[in-house]
Amino acid sequence: MHKKLLLLGVLLLALCSPTIAGEFQHPKRIYLDREGERWAEKTLKKLSLEEKIGQMFMVRVLTQFMDVQNPDYIKLHDQITRYHLGSILLTVPAEGPFLYKSEPYEAAMLVNQLQRDCKVPLIVGADFERGVSMRLNGVTTFPHAMAFGAAGKPELAEKFAKITAQESRAIGVEWNFFPVADVNSNPANPIINTRAFSEDPAQVAAMVAAYIKGAREDGMLTTAKHFPGHGDTSSDSHLGLAAVNRTREQIEQIDLVPFRSAISAGVDSVMVAHVTAPALEPDNTKVATTSPALIGGLLKDELKFSGLVVTDAMEMGALTRLYPGGGSSASGRAAVDAVKAGNDMLLLPSDLDGAYNGLLKAVRSGEIPEKRIDDSVLKILKTKASVGLNKARMVDVNTMSSVIARPESLAVAQQVAEASITLVRTNGKVLPLKNYRTSPPSAAYPTVERQGNGLVCLILTDDVRTDNGRQFEREIRWRVPNAKIFYIDPRFASAMAPEVQNAVNSAEKVVVGVYMIPTAGRVARREGDTAVNSVALPQTPAALLQSILESGRDKTVVVAFGSPYIAADFPLIENYLCAYSHVPVSESAAARALFGEIPTQGHLPVTIPGFADRGTGIQKSAVGH
Repeated sequence: MHKKLLLLGVLLLALCSPTIAGEFQHPKRIYLDREGERWAEKTLKKLSLEEKIGQMFMVRVLTQFMDVQNPDYIKLHDQITRYHLGSILLTVPAEGPFLYKSEPYEAAMLVNQLQRDCKVPLIVGADFERGVSMRLNGVTTFPHAMAFGAAGKPELAEKFAKITAQESRAIGVEWNFFPVADVNSNPANPIINTRAFSEDPAQVAAMVAAYIKGAREDGMLTTAKHFPGHGDTSSDSHLGLAAVNRTREQIEQIDLVPFRSAISAGVDSVMVAHVTAPALEPDNTKVATTSPALIGGLLKDELKFSGLVVTDAMEMGALTRLYPGGGSSASGRAAVDAVKAGNDMLLLPSDLDGAYNGLLKAVRSGEIPEKRIDDSVLKILKTKASVGLNKARMVDVNTMSSVIARPESLAVAQQVAEASITLVRTNGKVLPLKNYRTSPPSAAYPTVERQGNGLVCLILTDDVRTDNGRQFEREIRWRVPNAKIFYIDPRFASAMAPEVQNAVNSAEKVVVGVYMIPTAGRVARREGDTAVNSVALPQTPAALLQSILESGRDKTVVVAFGSPYIAADFPLIENYLCAYSHVPVSESAAARALFGEIPTQGHLPVTIPGFADRGTGIQKSAVGH
């Protein structure tokens, strides 16, 4: 059934997209010419106030294939046309830790359908922080940003950007909400963490600039986020208010450095965070999103940023809690305050009707001058022209297969993953692991059936039903056919502990893969009525890991497929490897490093308190090299 729907999507897409080869050709770089400026100015004059207000909103669109007669599509189409929306954010359905990704052709089909019916072309955005694979299957998958920091090569960030730009534009996405310009200086940060390049402002600045350069050269709009910096917070702004408690001088010397670099590199937009920063905005009823001092004063006047200013998602808890009562009136007040503060585009309002009509009412009453709206809409229209939407708004699927998941793109992703692998600690007794596939039978291991009985591998993950550890398991089993592998999540850790501990006690060597990945809005625990996110290992798996280390730390290697900071809670770790990401290329690279097939080249881009300093990285050559 799925295959039939996908085929139908491809056929319909071919009908509603350009059929002449080469008719659609997106700009090779971001460029606004005089023709584009005239189009933006002319279009603005034709828009009613209602249409101009709509250009300032972005709503979420699920990238599932929908026939035009589908009730969900009709509802979506009606929403976009009724509110004259200027932008959409492509995303996918989610349920807990599970993302139900779509296919590239489904996404392109949906974009073409919507673009075809809009009076003004939509600008299509997405959170492609790890490339298009964040939302779609069958494309190039890259590791988290911190892996790039560990690799320490800005040119890899530039290549990453170019590949993401090419694949994004092929499916109709012009605007990526990346790079993350946050300096992750707080190890307890539950939401930035490995999404940031480093704790070093200069390194973040270099990576951010390189990414922007590569993206703009291949026609993709970029976003530096989350202004004025979300790296020193200890709470998740998706759940509640997050605070930046640095001094003004510290913010200048740390958090603003990457944003200055991004602006110098020509970043197209800046996303403003729902964080408080008392040193910059003493009014505790305002977050950066609603602060004229932060947006108009700091970002625009001091940093001289003249591009698009976009809010973080207006539905996030950090903002909605400042507007009690909920509903349309609260959304309207939030929208008005955000525009008065200096935002040009409002992302994902919790109540679109309330936000739209609240802003419309504020303009009609004179609370917000219409000239203020015109300024933002003209910037939005010029941005659309800079990526060629004034000339062609639909994509040609005939070119898609030649762009997405090319072998040379996959090779770059693998290069990043391998260059990032960081050996933080080793006692010289565990690594490299023995690869029985390439070893001839011996007296100790005379048959394949007995090879590798002494290796135990544990996968500690949020939920054993996810794909976490699957590629790593395949890599281990190919080399050690009889390895014992356990998948463990917080629900089963206590019940499995006796069996796992017995296996560990009799093992010759133990590998523990830990998957703690920053996830927006995850509720790790509750403190009274407050939901709290965390990237610390949950209590039951943490107790199991501690027990394993107490009984066999000299034969155990821990691999971090996510937050490197987990080692701070386990000082007994004697062998520690960081991969920084759970994606398949990182799992494969970590396995190859464990078996000595590739060198360990990476360096910690962050400090692990009480465990290792930034820059730590034991360089070990591949076995036989």
